[in-house]
Amino acid sequence: MEDLKHKIEAAFADPTLCGQALYREAVEEAVAALDAGRLRVAEPVAASGSEAGAAVVADAAMGGTGHGWRVNEWAKKAVLLYFRIREMQTMEVPPMEFYDKIPLKEHFAAQGVRVVPHGIARYGAYLASGVVMMPSYVNIGAYVDSGTLVDTWATVGSCAQIGKRVHLSGGVGIGGVLEPVMASPVIVEDDCFIGSRAIIVEGVHVEAEAVIGANVCLTQSTKIIDVSGAEPVEYRGRVPARSVVIPGTVTKRFPAGEYGVACALIIGKRKASTDKKTTLNDVLRDFQVAV
Repeated sequence: MEDLKHKIEAAFADPTLCGQALYREAVEEAVAALDAGRLRVAEPVAASGSEAGAAVVADAAMGGTGHGWRVNEWAKKAVLLYFRIREMQTMEVPPMEFYDKIPLKEHFAAQGVRVVPHGIARYGAYLASGVVMMPSYVNIGAYVDSGTLVDTWATVGSCAQIGKRVHLSGGVGIGGVLEPVMASPVIVEDDCFIGSRAIIVEGVHVEAEAVIGANVCLTQSTKIIDVSGAEPVEYRGRVPARSVVIPGTVTKRFPAGEYGVACALIIGKRKASTDKKTTLNDVLRDFQVAV
């Protein structure tokens, strides 16, 4: 990938190079690699790996899972360049018609992916074997791993990274990111359950086996408060592994008075006895919370 990366970096620095076949082909090759899962906008780096570096150290220092994620900025640059080199075209899926630069993803049967009408994935998004898309949407650059369900009207934004056996419930909004290129994408790790109408944006990182309750909204500025112990513990931009999270409010003083501001509350940890495929209601019932 190093030669490909070099060409993408050069073309991004000087977009006029996209007029040359060599660089246009590099952009096409990079997006094809994203589509096939050979290239990812972000990828996990094991703590024992030689390439772990500062990302792993930072994650461990935050009490994380002991591994980090490396963002491949040049892959996002390839997506941005792909928009530049593509021409608008009419795409017909009778009786519907689309007019766009990015083609639709194809050959789902060969990839082992089930797509229910009107599920739509753009070319350049990777869907692993065993993924099920209800009427939903997956944008270019996203990575959705095996066994994941993208439920009705859920959206997976550009470059978002979704792990194995994740359930994105109805109406879930997973934010996308292309610019600035150094911004981290949303990451949802393996075996997470994201409740209906939950919103996760701005590069928030949800660690493995977490349960996010219905209507929880997570941004980089959202306070994520663990209230399961004697004293509250606050997080920003990261949900620790196996956390059970529900919507909450915190009081904030404004010039006009004190008002409740939305936050997210960690009310406990998923129990080892709880099956990973359990429903959200079953998990919340363990903590006697109705959402």
